[in-house]
Amino acid sequence: MKANSVLRAGAVVTAAVLAVSAVGAVPAAAAASPRSDLQTALDDLRDLGMVGAQGEISAGRRDVVARSGVADRRTGRPMPFDGRFRIGSNTKTFVSVVVLQLVGEGKLSLDDKVEHLLPGVVSGNGNDGRRITVRQLLQHTTGLHNYTEDLAALGSAEAYQAHRFDHYEPEDLVALAMKHEPDFAPGTKWAYSNTNYILAGMIIERVTGHSWATEVRARIVRPLGLHDTSYPGDEPTLPRPYARTYQQFGPGAPLIDVTEWNPSAADAAGGMVSTTADLTRFWRALQRGELLRPAQAAQMHKTVLAEGMQDIAPGIRYGLGIFHVPNECGGFWGHPGDVIGTSTFNGVTGAGDRAVVLYRTTGLASSSTAVDDRIVRFVTDALCLRR
Repeated sequence: MKANSVLRAGAVVTAAVLAVSAVGAVPAAAAASPRSDLQTALDDLRDLGMVGAQGEISAGRRDVVARSGVADRRTGRPMPFDGRFRIGSNTKTFVSVVVLQLVGEGKLSLDDKVEHLLPGVVSGNGNDGRRITVRQLLQHTTGLHNYTEDLAALGSAEAYQAHRFDHYEPEDLVALAMKHEPDFAPGTKWAYSNTNYILAGMIIERVTGHSWATEVRARIVRPLGLHDTSYPGDEPTLPRPYARTYQQFGPGAPLIDVTEWNPSAADAAGGMVSTTADLTRFWRALQRGELLRPAQAAQMHKTVLAEGMQDIAPGIRYGLGIFHVPNECGGFWGHPGDVIGTSTFNGVTGAGDRAVVLYRTTGLASSSTAVDDRIVRFVTDALCLRR
């Protein structure tokens, strides 16, 4: 099994999750309340094979939280309402915000070349940092190969057990990608690659003298009061409370407990931990203009067609660390996040008045259309004020 089918932050899985919204949601049935609808959606995910699921709707000054399933298959303890979980590629949006803040401060330009900022890092096998800009990193138009396809821990249950605690430096992860030729010339196509955001994190450190995680904490986490959001570095366990996570490494294979995993393998591309409460706060703040100046917010939301997804999700576009998903009420913004054993999906309105975050603690060997449909149908209904 390929590694990137387990570390599900790549374009294929993202496309599958987003596809339903692009063609319009299934009409919603009458509902008693947002809370009961959220509970129904989470119960449906449990019945579709998710060990545990939890979600939150934030609108105005009201937050609605629900949970379903269990946090531990062995003990049967319930899912926590405020559980910490790995947010995967939601991390990219945090990193993009920091880069754009640095642009607004005049410390960096979106047109700066990677070679100028990180000399010699992107080179070999036809890779050339002199031809790649910061904007292209943030927008996935570099053509750089996705390093996660070569991560040792993700190929099988046996490989996970052998490599789950492996430490990686960002340079190690980029080096995995540099073993491959570029997938296309920079700026000519769009293709999701986690390598781009490892480099973005390295650029933040080069420009500021601090790690990307330190800058995220100082510029986003502390100002917004996101008390349960962090990058754990080499820490393979989650802060309490948390639910255990499970991965299926092949069709028909058993679920394996994959709770312990060194997030340095994801780094700036997907290594952060948060809660549904913190994420809804972050997404609403971003859309309300609390994190970026107008010029940089406009750049973030300037999108290109997400090529490779159009056959299954017509109209999906990507900005700088953020997706735009079209639907019948104007579309919504967000970024799904997937790491081994955990998947999260979120959506926020353009004005930031409503946000939804759902996460589940089970990674299946192949994407489940029924699971994806249920998630996106609920998010669309909630953001379109139908629920």
